[in-house]
Amino acid sequence: MTMSEGRMTAFSTAVGERATDVRLPAGDGPFPAVLVRTPYDRTRHGAEARGWARRGFAAVVQDVRGRFASPGEWHPYAHEAADGAATARWIRRQPWSDGRLVAVGASYAAHCALVLALDVPEDARPDAVIAAVPALGPAETAREASGVERLLSRAGWWAAHGDRRDSDESALDEALAADPGLLTHLPLAGLPERLGRSLPSWAELWRHRDRGRLVARAAHAGVPLLAVGGHHDHFTEDTVALWRAWGGPSARLLLGPWGHSLVTAPGPDAGPAHRLNLGELYVRWARRALTGELAPGHHGAQGLGGADLWLPAGTEGAPRTPRTRAVHGSAFTADPRWPVRSDDLTVPTDGPPDRCLLVTPPLPRPLDVVGPVRVRLRATAHSPSADWAARLVALTPTGTAERLAVGVTRRAGPAGREAAFSLGLGRLARRLPAGTRLRLEVAGHHFPAHARNPHTGEDPVTAGRLFASRREVDPDGVVLTLPVLPSRPTPTDPAEEILR
Repeated sequence: MTMSEGRMTAFSTAVGERATDVRLPAGDGPFPAVLVRTPYDRTRHGAEARGWARRGFAAVVQDVRGRFASPGEWHPYAHEAADGAATARWIRRQPWSDGRLVAVGASYAAHCALVLALDVPEDARPDAVIAAVPALGPAETAREASGVERLLSRAGWWAAHGDRRDSDESALDEALAADPGLLTHLPLAGLPERLGRSLPSWAELWRHRDRGRLVARAAHAGVPLLAVGGHHDHFTEDTVALWRAWGGPSARLLLGPWGHSLVTAPGPDAGPAHRLNLGELYVRWARRALTGELAPGHHGAQGLGGADLWLPAGTEGAPRTPRTRAVHGSAFTADPRWPVRSDDLTVPTDGPPDRCLLVTPPLPRPLDVVGPVRVRLRATAHSPSADWAARLVALTPTGTAERLAVGVTRRAGPAGREAAFSLGLGRLARRLPAGTRLRLEVAGHHFPAHARNPHTGEDPVTAGRLFASRREVDPDGVVLTLPVLPSRPTPTDPAEEILR
């Protein structure tokens, strides 16, 4: 079917049986093209495709195999390189194509764009890649780098999109409303039974442990990259690692105070300066990437939350260790039947402690924290396997509590033996106002964001029993390290950094 919208032309076709929409700019062409391959319904990208076409790009949007209008079986992450390569070759054979191609995508669609640049023969590779909040692969999405399972986000994604042709974004919320104990089901591998859905790929997800494959291949990339992420996104570390590893002629990073939906999901620390027009920026970057006008090297910008400004990407503060004082819980019980909640910042004041709680004195002046946050512990777990979760919370001068950073690690060893170890809490880019106190919570669980450790040494995905684990934390062995800028930073313009 072909239609004309103004002077633009749009039509739908099948490319290797994949349902594909094409929107061409006004004029005779040929044109450079952008390709978006998505499992989230190509028809939702109509406005994006029109925007590219208005700016002189042929926009090609495709449902991946087994999703929406594309036939076949849906196996997440299995066929995207081969199907993407076939589509790229088809685009370059079209009379409206000038041969230049930009692969574009967010989340899973970013994975599709990246494997097209890294995993296919040279004749099918794009000439540039825009990867936003990239879900690099099943191993990266299923677990933290430490190996701890990301339960809530994966259950939500699989309930909405797994083993089905269409999507139901509200599936998990509706299931939890009807069955509040859904995510406590044991074993975790049997969750689909409690959900009442056939999800054969759910158990397969947890068998993937090849984390880091695409980042390793990124060193051999041969095209420019624009990586876009948010400090409140659960794939922030992967986005930064991809940018740092990229071996193409240029790599740009844009990291704002946003969640997984970027500018449509700003964090509480976002300001007016962080409300960028990403679509316009993508187009300008793509033009420069295709004409070879980007300067070589790694550049970009990161938003400083709470300060309404931007800093050059790669800016990091010097390590500083604020003094912490133990409030309570140097000895506590990590009981997976009543785990510390990831969705509740309230600390119980009655009953036996379920976490170790430490606080800092009020900040005497504003503090710009930019870079990775770490905590070093000296602690004991009376179980053969133990997860340690550290959560950093800002207690503001106005009396509110705001989560800043979280890290979870898994340790195995002889029960009852003290050990010294470190946890990474991710990256911060935040100005903390004077008078802010920092609260550090050390616990044995962070549920439902992460699966519960059964404390038996069994795999949390297949374990059917849960046991409590007694813990001790040496308050004198707790060292919180913050990357603090030594002086007020000089701001930069994000567009200038991305387009330089």
